[in-house]
Amino acid sequence: MAWSEKLKLNKQLIRSLTDAGYHSPKDMQQKTLSRIFGGQDVIAVGPEGSGKTATYVIAVSNRLKYSSEGVPRVLILVADKERVLEVIERFELLNKNKPVLIVGLYAAPGIETQMNALADGADIVVATPDRARAIYLKLGLNLNKVELFIVDDAELIVKQGLQLPVVELANSIGKAQRLVFTEVLHDKLDKMIDPFMGSATIVEVEELTETSIDTYPQMLYHVPNFGTKLNLLNLFMQDDEMFTKTIVFVNTRQTAEKIYRTLQNRQKTSVALLNSWSVEFNNLAAIEDFKLSAQAKVLIMVNGESEAADITGVPFIIHFELPEEKETFIERITYSSSENAEDTLAITFTTDIELTMVKRIEQAIGKKLPIEELPENLVIDKDKKAIEAEEKKPAKNKVVAPIVGEAFHQKKPENSKTYNYSSGQKAKMNNKKKHG
Repeated sequence: MAWSEKLKLNKQLIRSLTDAGYHSPKDMQQKTLSRIFGGQDVIAVGPEGSGKTATYVIAVSNRLKYSSEGVPRVLILVADKERVLEVIERFELLNKNKPVLIVGLYAAPGIETQMNALADGADIVVATPDRARAIYLKLGLNLNKVELFIVDDAELIVKQGLQLPVVELANSIGKAQRLVFTEVLHDKLDKMIDPFMGSATIVEVEELTETSIDTYPQMLYHVPNFGTKLNLLNLFMQDDEMFTKTIVFVNTRQTAEKIYRTLQNRQKTSVALLNSWSVEFNNLAAIEDFKLSAQAKVLIMVNGESEAADITGVPFIIHFELPEEKETFIERITYSSSENAEDTLAITFTTDIELTMVKRIEQAIGKKLPIEELPENLVIDKDKKAIEAEEKKPAKNKVVAPIVGEAFHQKKPENSKTYNYSSGQKAKMNNKKKHG
């Protein structure tokens, strides 16, 4: 579909789009632009490369038909300096013949320089949330005339912990259209945008590769936090008959040590580290040593500290943390021949913050990672902030009965033995017992 067929874009913008190589709208643009032009608040969810940034650049470029009196009419929040510069470059590409003033705000020496640029006039402000808030509090950023408030890379902003300045800026803007663009939606993101996106329309675009990659069977467990991940791992590793050989992948030595010490309380000498950095840990020099060891049942590996892992024949691999590069994960879960296709079950633990990487992996392998139900009696840890908030509440005389699954279980997670798998989980896991 050509740009001019359905979408009401001005002729100059269509020429600029064509010159820049945007010959037809992507699925994201087809589904969202008409809603944006109609004045709706929109939450647009789509994978990397689906055209989210181009969507709002087109919407803004089509909307601003003239330069105002130098007071910002559009505020765009992005995750970092690099994205600020990229978005400004995209606007300049599509507004060659239009006198629109754009100012970027990001962490840099001399906040006064950016405040002076705003004082000289700006139609569009592209900023990181913390810098925009800082300049707003110094009365250098005028939000009184903002017509369009946009949050891009929303999931990355949450990952950086910048929710507060986003909400404060949103609440400082009067009546305006609001757009949020993100790769994923999750509870932490919902908590940030709910105060100002309550009645928004959600538009979601899925873009998987046409050819799927052959992988080992997958299981995905979505948990609220690190502590619950640790509880889930302890729960699984208690079943010595099921989990006869398991490799656990983590991102840091600190996490490896924490898991090692937690598991060793029960497993004793059956837990080992690959290429240990200390004599206090059981050490194995190679994965082959782990495969051949009659004693070792759990091997903990740090992503990036060893060469590609040959997991052929290992019944279970658990990604306690996802590696920084999706290619590392994909290489690990891709089987080498159909003969060993069912030899290994790949289990992944993920929190809200890691869902972006999960989506990128799914996009690359051409299929979804099936989400499993959490075991019934898994101990769900409370976040530190939630605990602190509870402690600040005034004491009540009312006695509250314990709730199954909450964090105040009487037994320690590593000592709790009551748990259940779903029938689907049992079927997948039991298939691996032959490797014991």
